[in-house]
Amino acid sequence: MPTRLGDDVDDYCIKCKRLTNHIVVSLLQDDPAKVRCRTCHSDHDYRREQAPPPKVDARKAALFKQVLQNATGSSGGEAVATDPAAPVEAAKTE
Repeated sequence: MPTRLGDDVDDYCIKCKRLTNHIVVSLLQDDPAKVRCRTCHSDHDYRREQAPPPKVDARKAALFKQVLQNATGSSGGEAVATDPAAPVEAAKTE
């Protein structure tokens, strides 16, 4: 059944930051184009119930990688392979 103006649809509201009921305000080829949130009454594009991707701060990500490298003692971003049995064997031989 095609969507009509005034129909209720669920969508992610960018102002409320959650999934809420919306009213179809505009159609484009029988699909909702714009919707109005029934909670905060803001109009926005129809997102098909998908939240926007999280914003990643490049400076924080670079700083986190640097701290992680310093904590693990690795250089150049390579993975540190730890064998749980290795420290036990080393302790037995001493």
